[in-house]
Amino acid sequence: MGGAVKGAVIRVRGQVQGVGFRPFIWQLAQEFGLRGEVLNDPEGVLIRACGARLEEFAAAIAPRAPKLARVDAVEVAGQPFDVEPEGFIIAASQGRGAETRVVPDAATCADCVEEVFGDGRRRGYAFTNCTHCGPRFTILKGLPYDRAMTTMAGFALCPACRAEYENPADRRFHAQPVACPDCGPRLWYEGGPGGPIAAAGACLRAGGVVAVKGLGGFHLACDAANPAALALLRARKRRPAKPFALMGREADLAAVAVLGEAALALLGDPAAPVVLVPSRGVLPEGVAPGMADLGVMLPYTPLHHLLLEAFGGVLVMTSGNLSGEPQVIGNDEAREKLAGFADGFLCHDRDIARRLDDSVERATPRMVLRRARGRVPGTLPLPPGFGAAQVLAVGGQMKAAICLVKNGQVMLSHHLGDLDDALTVEEFSRAIADCSALFDHRPEAVACDLHDGYRATREAGAMGLPMVKVQHHHAHLAACLGENLWPQDGGPVAGIVLDGLGLGADGTIWGGEVLLGDYQRFERVAHLRPAPLAGGDAASRQPWRNALVRLDQAGLEAEADRLFPGQPRGVLRAAMAAGVNAPMSSSAGRLFDAVAALLGLCPEMQSYEGEAAMRLEALAEPPGPGYAMGPGLDPAPMIRRLMDDLAADVPQATIAARFHDGLAAAFAAEARALVETGRAQAVALSGGCFQNARLLTAMQAALEGLPVLVHREVPANDGGLAFGQALVALAQM
Repeated sequence: MGGAVKGAVIRVRGQVQGVGFRPFIWQLAQEFGLRGEVLNDPEGVLIRACGARLEEFAAAIAPRAPKLARVDAVEVAGQPFDVEPEGFIIAASQGRGAETRVVPDAATCADCVEEVFGDGRRRGYAFTNCTHCGPRFTILKGLPYDRAMTTMAGFALCPACRAEYENPADRRFHAQPVACPDCGPRLWYEGGPGGPIAAAGACLRAGGVVAVKGLGGFHLACDAANPAALALLRARKRRPAKPFALMGREADLAAVAVLGEAALALLGDPAAPVVLVPSRGVLPEGVAPGMADLGVMLPYTPLHHLLLEAFGGVLVMTSGNLSGEPQVIGNDEAREKLAGFADGFLCHDRDIARRLDDSVERATPRMVLRRARGRVPGTLPLPPGFGAAQVLAVGGQMKAAICLVKNGQVMLSHHLGDLDDALTVEEFSRAIADCSALFDHRPEAVACDLHDGYRATREAGAMGLPMVKVQHHHAHLAACLGENLWPQDGGPVAGIVLDGLGLGADGTIWGGEVLLGDYQRFERVAHLRPAPLAGGDAASRQPWRNALVRLDQAGLEAEADRLFPGQPRGVLRAAMAAGVNAPMSSSAGRLFDAVAALLGLCPEMQSYEGEAAMRLEALAEPPGPGYAMGPGLDPAPMIRRLMDDLAADVPQATIAARFHDGLAAAFAAEARALVETGRAQAVALSGGCFQNARLLTAMQAALEGLPVLVHREVPANDGGLAFGQALVALAQM
């Protein structure tokens, strides 16, 4: 054929690898009669094609893309072909590195579930998957996303799987984890005779605990309806009260929890998160002591589907780890660390490349409490006005997560844990190296918290990069702005930032703040009246200390003496008077603890972070009006009214509700004044206290009529801190 042939090079950017994008393009090319090729490369998907309907083809790519894909751009440039291609082929991947995004792990699709319970060759196979579902990030060792770069590399495809893998018309075309019983990973049970699923199910029905190897690590499972099994697991894990996550089939979950339309949609999302939903109160109290909600999830792997089918009910499915340590991912590690917890082990020989906890989310109001499996490494776009610098942000001490910014995209990592634990610190360092290599990231600066005692801040200082230290609550504010794509030049907003604690710009401990600011700078306009943290860190663990302080400030010392007669009140008051181990703090989190203790909710000791506040939220019923605060956001009048209500035998649910509504009204009034006087353009709500759905909805009601920015996909807690740090660093650079 003589002369050049008119053609085009089409670049597709976004989440387009590991989602069946190339076979989709191949099928689209057949439909439009094109000739050429499609391939993966470090920038995404590259198409070279010619044919009369090129423009129609290019226009169809984004709207018809596969379900797991996210198309950010389709760029078309003309290119002549010296020799016209004979057909359309899927070519081998080119290069390594990561301008493109890696796809998160996806829950088993309906077609694969049907196969697992059907009569075909994958009946009962626990590792069935296809292009539209299955492990991705948890098996990935490097890019490009090909089988050789995953933990499936050691499983050679049998002829039947090879035929599926190589057929562009098959839903398993280039599905890297594709396997079957003849060639794929193997499942076994340690702890009793019989087939692995049947033996594990029998152990669970008998009230035992089974360690189950999932996608991102081991879970500990037991019968959620068996009080003895729950007590056994709590005793073995030394976890007296922290709620357990549950897994069940939809009908079984609907029998124990209220599954609204929004919750069902979120449960069925390919990310398959744990979703907080109202409890029906039919399960034993040991599932979630003192809570009104349950954390539930659907089975998201064939193994889970098979196990639930064999068990026939709802299972506790909680992280398999020693207290404070990261989740166990290896078989030998599980045998060593979980032997004291589990009566049996449901294991397999597909290695986990990186540990990922389950994501925890709420559908109404929409929020992400823990960003992990199924959401990571999905990216977020940078708001308008930011440059192209590469920045690494390392977050804070609690709920550690890192953030990488590159080419207009933000990758907020999975939840890593609290950096008080040495193994979590190792996981933190590994995540920085892992994500940097995976995304070919070369930071020009590192952003961190102001607090020099935070392990993340010390790690940042050792990197040899220019450091941008970001005040804790400014980072929270910036994270909320960024998630809502507030432009860099969008003007200042009023930020209501409520959390446990963070080092303030003045060297004191902040946590109940009204800030006026943007990405680059902020001003502290108002704050909760400070109170000493009696005993320092002990105040975070023992709510009665905060109750005593707030009662004393309200002139109710005698009430403190009456409520806490067995506590060392005199010693504590003397230490506070002398300024010994009693730093001043405006923490809203500690005020929640104080009120919870006044209502008798775990006053002596919290068994997990946020327990007192969570129990207070669970207790609150709608009736108001809220307790009024004094000038300067002083809670003393609120505390006096609360104590009057207690003396008058007002129901505790009403008191809890009045506290929430009063706190919301007081802070909302400060923010509203900033907007109505023209100093702020909107209100942004951030900080860990806004995980409290009761507080969030009360605050939004109190701000009705104003533009209000809230978190939906980025955690309001410290899990979103690195995102905000990165944006502040970019703005200041």
